[in-house]
Amino acid sequence: MLELAGIIVLGIIAQWVAWRLKLPAILPLILIGLLVGPIATLYTEDGRKLIEPIWNGTSGLFPGDGLYYFVSLAISIILFEGGLTLKRSEIRNVGPVITKLITLGSLVTFLCAGVAAHFIFGLSWQISFLFAALIIVTGPTVISPILRNIPLKKDVAAVLKWEGILIDPIGALAAVLVYEFISVGEGQEFTVTALLEFGKILLFGFSFGLTFAYALTFVIKKNLAPHYLMNVVSLSVVLLVFVVSDIFAHESGLLAVVVMGMFMGNTDLPNIKELLYFKESLSVLLISILFILLSANINIEDLELIYNWQTAALFAVIIFVVRPLGVFLCTAGSNLNFKERLFIGWVGPRGIVAAGIASLFGSKLLASGEPGAEYITPLVFMIVLGTVLLNATTARVFAQIVGVFLKKSEGILIIGASKFSRLIGSYLQKNNRHVVLIDSNQTNVNKAKKAGLEALTENIYSDTLNDNIELNDIGYLMALTGNSEINKFAIKKFEKQFGENGSFRLVNADEMNDPENNPKEGLFSQTDDFVKLMDVVRKYPTLHEIEVNSLEQYQSLIEATKADKDKIPVFLKNAEGDIQIISSNSNEFSDIKEGYQLAYLGKKFDLEEQA
Repeated sequence: MLELAGIIVLGIIAQWVAWRLKLPAILPLILIGLLVGPIATLYTEDGRKLIEPIWNGTSGLFPGDGLYYFVSLAISIILFEGGLTLKRSEIRNVGPVITKLITLGSLVTFLCAGVAAHFIFGLSWQISFLFAALIIVTGPTVISPILRNIPLKKDVAAVLKWEGILIDPIGALAAVLVYEFISVGEGQEFTVTALLEFGKILLFGFSFGLTFAYALTFVIKKNLAPHYLMNVVSLSVVLLVFVVSDIFAHESGLLAVVVMGMFMGNTDLPNIKELLYFKESLSVLLISILFILLSANINIEDLELIYNWQTAALFAVIIFVVRPLGVFLCTAGSNLNFKERLFIGWVGPRGIVAAGIASLFGSKLLASGEPGAEYITPLVFMIVLGTVLLNATTARVFAQIVGVFLKKSEGILIIGASKFSRLIGSYLQKNNRHVVLIDSNQTNVNKAKKAGLEALTENIYSDTLNDNIELNDIGYLMALTGNSEINKFAIKKFEKQFGENGSFRLVNADEMNDPENNPKEGLFSQTDDFVKLMDVVRKYPTLHEIEVNSLEQYQSLIEATKADKDKIPVFLKNAEGDIQIISSNSNEFSDIKEGYQLAYLGKKFDLEEQA
């Protein structure tokens, strides 16, 4: 009982430390696992581990294969949660790159790392390629925390995020295939049996994943289960599809849960956010437990086994040769430039799936007496720990060195997806700005998406926006809801993260009637609140542009909009097409030249009158 409670407490402490230091949680989790596991044998009086994952007769948590059953089920939940976060809309521009990374990139890693392990360590080809298959995966649990703190272009962040999640089952399948090769034996039977097993994995993984996803979606949409049971019903279905698929084709459960998660994540489900929150919390707990358990399960002899120059050489080959080679081959001819490709080639930390399956297969092969099997677990853990430590400490600096670090974030986050917000978003998007609208009203979000805008169903009182790596290029915040308190809260909560270049909100009725009480973050007009804006939108749902050639002409136009309640100024665009937001005081511009344009909402100006 003390060991189990200790793992949970230590795991949550590690997660908190990682949050405070802005590091992937896997780093402190593995270090804690090593300290209470193999390293503990060096400082305890009886030379025993503080935490012994496998029952050995006198101590331990899991008897027999219990640890590996727990690891398998936990990984299935983690992968399902990852699949839920994948959206087709995120990969419109980089879909082919991601496809190549999880196919050709996996093949390059598999072949090159296998050859390197064979010649550097002298391992058999079977063990070398099993190691190579295990390190194919990058892992969403380690990619996201690293990218979350680096302002990158959306395409780069999307490539790394999707690769991290989609490549997990690819690496797992490759490891299963090699494991089957080793288990079956040599000769013709070896090849045919392994390929048949691989085909079964694909068949049953996709079949069960899609079937159960459709069934669960039907249950949720038809309200066939009460709301308070929906999350646990979903959890039980995930475990069921993993186990059932695994019965029909060994190790196909990983593929099945990812397919299931992707299908449901891209389906219009009414309670998808609640399901995601529940799975995310559960994943955090499971990851915390898993990494400490798996790290503690390593023995001090395993660490001594890889304490040599060959380990450093293998690590260097994987970091400086294998990963960059695979990325550059897969991104050739894409929209990504050389600097972006170089950065993607540098960031490739390995995660939970690599560590979990390495422990599973390594122990099984070691028990069967396979030569060299003792290297699998410690070598994979070395790659996991080394890549996470390297990328966590250097990714931000490397992004600055190669020039992919966004010095100024030009993206715009709009709080609220009303008709007025959609008009503003469409105008900005047509002028080549990355715009994201968020709203808790699904109807508004759907209308925004139908208009071709990027929109998210989010509650600003939750913390999910803070974890969205696709918003790394956001530098402007515009709160445009009809609730003044929500607008103020959004400014206060997200000003530092999303409003580094400017945070703005609509004025409320009290501020509108009191010109002296003009907030510094006020938007567009001191005389127009949300109600008046929506009234104008209903009558004139169009944004117009009028040429402005001098500061005097601009000020004249602003005064004209104040006199005419059917005209509201919103943006000023210079001759190069750069857009500046007009604040409610309208006095922030001092130099306006020929070629400028004023964008305004409402009734069109009479050009003759203005002349």
